[in-house]
Amino acid sequence: MTDGTTWVGATAKQISRAVRRGDITATQVVADHLEQISITDPTLDAFRVIRGGEAITEAEKVDDQEDLSNLPLAGVPVAVKENTPVAGLPTWNGSAAARTAVAEEDHEVVRRLRGAGAVVVGITRMPEMGLWAVTDEADSPTRNPWDRDRTPGGSSGGAAAAVASGLVPIAQCNDGLGSIRIPAACCGLVGLKPGRGVVPADLGITNWYDLVENGVLTTTVSDAALGFSVLAGRDPIKLVEPAKLRVGVSTRSPLPGVRADEPNLGAVTTASKLLVQAGHDTVTANPKYPQTLGVGTLATWFASAYRESQAYQLSQLQPRTRQHIRMGKWALRAGLVRQSQRDAFREMSIRFFEDNAIDLLLLPALASAPPLAEGHASGSWRHNMSVSMRYAPFSAAWNVAGLPAISVPVGTRPDGLPLAVQFVGPPDSETLLLAVAGQFEVLNPWQRYAFG
Repeated sequence: MTDGTTWVGATAKQISRAVRRGDITATQVVADHLEQISITDPTLDAFRVIRGGEAITEAEKVDDQEDLSNLPLAGVPVAVKENTPVAGLPTWNGSAAARTAVAEEDHEVVRRLRGAGAVVVGITRMPEMGLWAVTDEADSPTRNPWDRDRTPGGSSGGAAAAVASGLVPIAQCNDGLGSIRIPAACCGLVGLKPGRGVVPADLGITNWYDLVENGVLTTTVSDAALGFSVLAGRDPIKLVEPAKLRVGVSTRSPLPGVRADEPNLGAVTTASKLLVQAGHDTVTANPKYPQTLGVGTLATWFASAYRESQAYQLSQLQPRTRQHIRMGKWALRAGLVRQSQRDAFREMSIRFFEDNAIDLLLLPALASAPPLAEGHASGSWRHNMSVSMRYAPFSAAWNVAGLPAISVPVGTRPDGLPLAVQFVGPPDSETLLLAVAGQFEVLNPWQRYAFG
């Protein structure tokens, strides 16, 4: 709680514990958050849909249960990203032109959240078809709570804006080329992309050739661990201090000609010092980013849009999206989308940890500050490609590799916007990533919300 009269600002763990104990009702918690949404969201445009009455009804059903002891998210208000089916609602996919029919049933991750006692209060915005690292529509760009002139990132920008402003303590989201970690970095949040196959994905026609993973955005590591455990169908994770680790450090950019700016390089330096302070060893270890990785990733990005677009009226989509779709058709015809290349990079990435004898890899989360919030939806395809790739080049490779990765706050830029770093681990290292993030949270606490 922030002031004793509202549960806005409480963590998911605090809320669920209080509801299970009977200190507060789920109905009151949800009502508090819906009121805050009504006050704050008109200046953020984080939500596509606000489920006022429906959410209260769901909360009442939680309160009516006789035994809440097995509900790790009892009464916790959550938001769901608009490309994830929620029963009784259309799946918007970023715009009215990309909207699909009313879903007959919840996506599996939504079913798991509700099964854990969470209450879906709304559906958060994303860019059209989830293609960009900014979240915007021409008449309603989603804004960063830390600076409303800036984007909260993409494609899970609405989710990040909602969490960073305290409208929900947890937001479900997904990450195909960085769409959890980029908004987390933009908004000072914890954002874990699980490894391939750990959490049910199954989004759209292709799941972006298995690049997409579902996860959550939160303000604390303990909430991130709780949300991950629910989505993964595991018992709640108990975070323990990890044994001494050997962590590789790299600031090499996967995108030739683009390097991290001084604040982001400084964030890596700060994180390296924190690792040493926590008792770990750090060594320089630069991953190899073969030229075929860049070409193949671009081709897969384009082709994913082309294949997903078969369900839409192309003439109604934004010009930038239509050009992306045309590029996807060309990439497929040219034979540039190759599973063998993606498999080879995954194998190379797993060997990288073994060959360098490292447990984790530390990288920048972003290359520069979050771009401006406006002017992208109506902008050219080239403009949007340039913006997305130049400020956020460090994430996509790890979707191709299918490895778990997490964005962790480490301070602020000179202009007051959050700074973050990214950790990547080998397969099945989600718990270790969370444990290291927890050490950072203790050694270098961050401001949890951008209230105001």
